[in-house]
Amino acid sequence: MELAEIIQKRYSCRSYLQKPIGEEHLQKILEAARQAPSAKNFQDWRFVVATDAELRRRLAEAANNQMFIAEAGVVIAACSNSDYVMRCGQPIGPIDVAIALEHIALQAAELGLATCWIGSFDAGKVRAVLGIPAEITVVELMAVGYPADPAKPHSRVEMEKIVSFEKWDF
Repeated sequence: MELAEIIQKRYSCRSYLQKPIGEEHLQKILEAARQAPSAKNFQDWRFVVATDAELRRRLAEAANNQMFIAEAGVVIAACSNSDYVMRCGQPIGPIDVAIALEHIALQAAELGLATCWIGSFDAGKVRAVLGIPAEITVVELMAVGYPADPAKPHSRVEMEKIVSFEKWDF
């Protein structure tokens, strides 16, 4: 499958088959994250991978009771162990973690898996469920699993509304 096809195939899945992800597939998606670029090559991301059904259920509850999360074969808590701020004023944690998670999402799509970025959660509850220390930032959760329903086409804003050349022209 070409990269452009994988990008178009990826979607936010909210219905999963209750089927475990094989170790080979899991290692491939985690390796994709490991290969992601990071600011100053700090590689500040840390991933707690929950495969246990009870942990996934508790994470779904910590994510404001979005119970579809518990259906996924894996829930990944994506964290940063750095408070470094780049010269442009942006903290690296959320950016580096986002890049790594998108690597996961694209690798998963290539393997026939689906993902969903989860930004609605209580970080304190996630920390308690997974034993994540207070000094570590929980940036996002990501559900990964076999989709129970087909991807629906998603609309995108026209290119000219999001891109201008040479100067701001919106």
